[in-house]
Amino acid sequence: MSLQQSVYPLQRTSTYKEWSPNVHYAQFQSLPPGKLAKRRLYDFELLYVSQGEAATYMNDKHHILKAGQLIMLPAGVYHQNEVVSSPEARFIGIHFDFFNELTIQTEADMVVNEETVQHHKFAVEACAEGMTPLSFNPVYTPSPASVQLMEQLVHEFTMRPPGYELVCKALMLQLLTHLLRSSWRSSPRHDSVHGDKLLELMKRIEVAPSDPWTNSSIAKQLNLSVDHMAKLFKQMAGMPPNEYIQSIRLSEARKLLRETDFSIEAVGVQCGYPDIHYFSRMFRKYEGISPREYRKLSRML
Repeated sequence: MSLQQSVYPLQRTSTYKEWSPNVHYAQFQSLPPGKLAKRRLYDFELLYVSQGEAATYMNDKHHILKAGQLIMLPAGVYHQNEVVSSPEARFIGIHFDFFNELTIQTEADMVVNEETVQHHKFAVEACAEGMTPLSFNPVYTPSPASVQLMEQLVHEFTMRPPGYELVCKALMLQLLTHLLRSSWRSSPRHDSVHGDKLLELMKRIEVAPSDPWTNSSIAKQLNLSVDHMAKLFKQMAGMPPNEYIQSIRLSEARKLLRETDFSIEAVGVQCGYPDIHYFSRMFRKYEGISPREYRKLSRML
């Protein structure tokens, strides 16, 4: 093991109230096939693959990243990313630190220039007592709720309305909490006899968000009461069934608005909102802008 690998990432055990993440960068990205330059970061990056396939070489390991997976790239650790799929892969990239300790103005402040390394700048990873550090197993399959948080974070960071820094901090705290809890939720002591069936049903909702999903229909398919189903669902997904369905539909709507030329009405229908007025109202309620405005903004970025 090299000196660099043994030293980084720098870590500090801290209470949750000490966590104060600062977001330095949050964007959607599209990259063509090929390897990117080997590099180190002064801050931390969450790199989520929304479409296609990628790979990361880090700490002598080769991590394959399928669509729907995320990798945490720690400060100070050499890594090399590669886009595997053709003609491109699409990502959400989020740079941050845990303790609001870095001043980031440009990309040069995030990426290490190996000729002039500033060792005092490497950000420190927050570690929670009794929880595995997020960088220990760097690859995650984030929940739909986590993906929605990332998309909201990109929206806030891009639009920068008054108070966006505070909103980004709040969203980042929620996102880090979701990632910390993901391994905790998947441990055997949190499984139930209905766990596998519920996970399979959640995948079906993701594949077919336009289907008429309701609490009653989900409970019936699991042969459970509505109340018991809702309790188990929230334990697995981190949110009630109706919020999960809404998050999946809106996530799909954002994707179609960004990546297709379908009409607003067609996007609504494909996402489970056959009434265009209701779709526009719900989209504005959760995103803060209309579907048409969101599409226009995404094409400008």
